[in-house]
Amino acid sequence: MHQRRLILNRTPPSLRNTDQADTVYSMSTTLYWMTHDLRCDDNPALLKAIAGSDRLICVYCLDSQWLRPDRYQSTLMGTHRWHFLLQTLQELDQSLALNGQRLLFLQGDPVRQLSTLIETFKPDRLVVSEQIGVYERHQLRQLSLANPSIEFRSCWTHTLFAPHELPFELAQLPNQFTPFKHAVEATRRAIHPVAAPSRMPPPPANMPPAPLPLPSANILSPFRGGCREALAHLDHYFSQPHAHHYKTTRNALQGWNNSTHFSPWLANGSLSARRIIERLEAYEAAFGSNDSTRWIGFELLWREFFHWYALKHGVRLFHRSGIGSRAPLTSFYPERFRQWSQGNTPWPLVNACMHELNATGFLSNRGRQIAASALINELGVDWRYGAAWFQQQLIDHDLASNWGNWQYIAGVGADPRGGRHFNLAHQAAQFDPDGEYVARWAPEPEPPNTDSRDAADWPLQNRHD
Repeated sequence: MHQRRLILNRTPPSLRNTDQADTVYSMSTTLYWMTHDLRCDDNPALLKAIAGSDRLICVYCLDSQWLRPDRYQSTLMGTHRWHFLLQTLQELDQSLALNGQRLLFLQGDPVRQLSTLIETFKPDRLVVSEQIGVYERHQLRQLSLANPSIEFRSCWTHTLFAPHELPFELAQLPNQFTPFKHAVEATRRAIHPVAAPSRMPPPPANMPPAPLPLPSANILSPFRGGCREALAHLDHYFSQPHAHHYKTTRNALQGWNNSTHFSPWLANGSLSARRIIERLEAYEAAFGSNDSTRWIGFELLWREFFHWYALKHGVRLFHRSGIGSRAPLTSFYPERFRQWSQGNTPWPLVNACMHELNATGFLSNRGRQIAASALINELGVDWRYGAAWFQQQLIDHDLASNWGNWQYIAGVGADPRGGRHFNLAHQAAQFDPDGEYVARWAPEPEPPNTDSRDAADWPLQNRHD
């Protein structure tokens, strides 16, 4: 039963409508700002928004900043992720409609858009998932300061654990993964996802329509957005024996069953990490565990580590020197960066990786490492430009994982070895021995030069002339 606040009607009897009761009920309204929790399944924030509410407004706001070029000459969201997001929002709207709800889609500055919504509907509270990013947390603070009359409630939906479940305070988070893993595994509690709600309060009767834009039909991607698609893929993956071979296949450059491919749905929150852990543990209980099944959980802990790492270090996630004090001996070379980003370098394997990324919005983990190492170590380009390009292109971009991994390769982050430099010839021989991957994605001959001009801006002679 919905909870309601009893308000005494203090209008003098002579002015009161005699057909009305002496007491009236004030409707409790909740504004639920959906961010990276775009699902009904295992969504504690949605349950928190429903509890005690008579009216519920579910809103998603596309930040206009995401579609503009940033300081690294990339946008925060590219075409592939935008397309995947729209599919996700459409499916979410359909799921909400089954419970008499709907998704209000807004675009612009979230603080302004939500403040206008608050002024119009005067909700009692706003519910939102906790954020990891510095910019996103700043927006929450701005919104709270701009609207002191309503209650703000938040909860953790994007991680396996909440801060109080970690075996240390955030300030004591280890800067490397291994001690984090050991501490978490030694104290880990059972993980219990929550079911989707069976009932939801309706939206206000006067909520205006805000139709979603239609996704483009000209996108090449093996993924389709939405919680239903995510759960179907989860069911399919664990109905096959792929998990028992994961550790031996995960480094392959191509092949749908060689890795889990959960990451796009994880990234925008249409699939929860807790739900994956639950299904993994059920699979192990039914079919046994081995190094491969345990490695899936191991990589979910890597994701978890990077999220708390990003929260701990804040803006240092974007510093050239990372969490250290010394920046790599790199710079920004526009021509080299353009060649790398378009897959036009002297290394066919790197070109193949970049062509696949640009065409599909996806790249294997091994391909990401190869491409990142080439940009930093072979081309000498500031790692942040690569991280920003991946942020634009990846359909599964996750702020903490992407920028944390780029710091790792550049030697300014969580890698105790001080960075990773991959031998490109060795990588090609090991992971593409027959040249099948290169033939598919980069069949053209390699370009002759990295630079066309020297440091004094004089044209360089072709080295093959």
